[in-house]
Amino acid sequence: MRRILVLVALAILACPFAASAQVKVDPKLYGSPEGQVCIKCHELKSPGLFRMWKSGRMGQAGVNCYDCHKAEKKNGSTPGNPGGFDHRGFWITTIVSPKDCSRCHKEQFEQQQGSHHAKGADILNSLDNYLGTVVGGKACEVTGCRQCHGSNVQVLKDGKLDPATWPNTGIGRINPDGSKGSCSACHTRHRFSKEQARRPDACGKCHLGPDHPQIEVYTESKHGILYQAFRDKLNMDQNQWVVGVDYQDTATCATCHISATPNQKSTHDVGSRISWTLRPPVSKKLENWKQRRDNMKDVCRQCHGDPMVDGHYTQFDNLVELYNNKFAIPATKIRQKLMDTGKITKADFDDKLDWIYYELWHHEGRRARHGASMMGPDYTWWHGMYEVAKHFYERFLPEVETVMGGKAAAEPILNEFVYKDPMHRWYKEGMSKEELKRLDDFYQKRYGGKEAK
Repeated sequence: MRRILVLVALAILACPFAASAQVKVDPKLYGSPEGQVCIKCHELKSPGLFRMWKSGRMGQAGVNCYDCHKAEKKNGSTPGNPGGFDHRGFWITTIVSPKDCSRCHKEQFEQQQGSHHAKGADILNSLDNYLGTVVGGKACEVTGCRQCHGSNVQVLKDGKLDPATWPNTGIGRINPDGSKGSCSACHTRHRFSKEQARRPDACGKCHLGPDHPQIEVYTESKHGILYQAFRDKLNMDQNQWVVGVDYQDTATCATCHISATPNQKSTHDVGSRISWTLRPPVSKKLENWKQRRDNMKDVCRQCHGDPMVDGHYTQFDNLVELYNNKFAIPATKIRQKLMDTGKITKADFDDKLDWIYYELWHHEGRRARHGASMMGPDYTWWHGMYEVAKHFYERFLPEVETVMGGKAAAEPILNEFVYKDPMHRWYKEGMSKEELKRLDDFYQKRYGGKEAK
């Protein structure tokens, strides 16, 4: 019962960024008399939790513990809530799942269940999870990977939650009732402040680090710089939060991916404005990418003109295409060829080349692509494409030669996938005298004091 207030606020705040006024729900759905018993007890037993709830939107609206934590009890053919248990005469559940929140927030629930966030636990069947579970160890997976991506929460025979899978607020958590996700991943309990959920820090818990440094990229971008300067002027505590109407000084993660514009409602499908997938080894445009991009451009245009918006996307697309064609596609084809011919195994991470290839796209390549997408130049180049190029030329290609048994043996495969492309000619043949002279002339004009003709 102590956790009864854990997700109380979700029934109203599952959608803090709506373009309309605050969500109106039927008051018959909340204010249960059983909850008053909970409140009296927890005010004494867990006063900090009680005060957060009381001062938050849930407490102010009269939504109490039992309203959110009540569970259906198994009765004959009725299965009941698989995570339910008896607590002082009340049948409750520790986890308040998105399905529970849908009692008041049906639209937000449906958007969230179809989003990238709800699919976060798919990592349990991915290469990343293999690294965490096998290469690292089970404890790494439990306390690392699953804390962002979500665990598959298991209920023990006594009705308690398995500590190997709980606590967990991973965005793709698989709940005992079958729903996916955790609203409290973004709307942290028990205050459920709209302002808190709209700040970049809410996203920075998971979107950071060597393979997806969005919060770091944001911090170095103009948007991030302006956020630090004007975050007290963004009106993030307002019920309505429409870019260009309620604020204009900068954009946060929520502005671009979730929140409303004068032309769009807020959405809990965080991928509905994303046109490229930047996660896999080779990026590709997503289904309905043009509409997705138009959705995002609509956000941009609230503060920027078409030349800037269109120019940004041209630069972003060019960087992704460069990464794909110059490095990602050749490296992927070479590795596949080596597996097909038995030069390396088809298992992951048992060959040195596997590790080089993995970091090439999973770490360095992602940093470059995310840097370009969010206008973080240092992550685009020094933390991104520079690292991609350095490791492609100085680690990946030499390892291919080693695997093939020397330069001569490797030459056919490297010619086929790398050297026939003029972008790689400098590495194999060196730069011509004409190319070197053009570079020298350029730098003389720029830095040597000579005027351009």
